[in-house]
Amino acid sequence: MIRRALLTLGLVACASAPAAAQVLGLPVINNGAPTGISIGADVGFSNDDAGKGTAVGAHASVGLGFFGVSGMLSHFAPSGGGDAIWAPGASATLRLIGGPLIPFRITMQAGASRWTVGGLQYSNVPLSIGLAATIPNPAFAIKPWIAPRFDVRHYSGTSVDGVAISHTDANFGISGGIDVSLLNGLLIRAAYDRVSSGGLQPSIFSLGL
Repeated sequence: MIRRALLTLGLVACASAPAAAQVLGLPVINNGAPTGISIGADVGFSNDDAGKGTAVGAHASVGLGFFGVSGMLSHFAPSGGGDAIWAPGASATLRLIGGPLIPFRITMQAGASRWTVGGLQYSNVPLSIGLAATIPNPAFAIKPWIAPRFDVRHYSGTSVDGVAISHTDANFGISGGIDVSLLNGLLIRAAYDRVSSGGLQPSIFSLGL
């Protein structure tokens, strides 16, 4: 009984360390509803509280003006060794305020992602409000944005002793960044993500194209 309790507590402690934002190792990006069709790639760098590793991700988006959807996939490699983790995800974004002639936008976004670590199945659902602005220039546009949110996460699984583990929690998070949009449609982004959970401060910095 003691061994089983210690094992269960150990698994729960490991599982409780936040390690994800939108998909594992990459920030939640809520900078406005996507327009048209776009594809991109990101690389993220996590601190110790977020699992200390590097994630490489790809995404594709389709937008219809005020509404858009995105699909994404990340590959997270812990810096201390261990198996790399694949994490698929998706998000839907609705523009509440803003348009082509309005340089300020407010959007609402819901996302979901899943991955498996140490026999535990994780599900992460970020719900965010995005605030973004556009600063026009002759050759490019600068777009700062910030997105406070709630992360709802659930994990479940079975220990080696057959003990069922299941837990759900919600934490406050915030992400923000600066996009530089060129006239040819290319966009360069730097983003930062941080979550507050149980005294931990997991954070992720990323660069995207």
